[in-house]
Amino acid sequence: MTYIVKDECIKCKLTDCVEVCPVDCFYEGENMLVINPDECIDCGVCEPECPIEAIVSDTVDIENKEKWLLLNKKFSAIWPNINKKKNPMAEHKKYEKIKNKLQNHFSEKPFK
Repeated sequence: MTYIVKDECIKCKLTDCVEVCPVDCFYEGENMLVINPDECIDCGVCEPECPIEAIVSDTVDIENKEKWLLLNKKFSAIWPNINKKKNPMAEHKKYEKIKNKLQNHFSEKPFK
């Protein structure tokens, strides 16, 4: 089992979750975080730290769960690791309530 980051994180990238992760399994893209499913120990401490509920267990029945699992796995293999809290994206409040951000706002680029 693992935890996954989903659509809500795109263009917000709040990093409260990163600071509490005991195994540093978060990876940072240009406008989203992902969790490496092979490193996640399923402890669950990250989930309640996310103020926008972008993190869920892979045991929860969510829409497009397989897509999110694959996205987390793929990009955690190529994006840099993040293990310290940072300031959120400047426009995060504007994007917090937007649904289905993957198609229009996701970036495959790593964080620079």
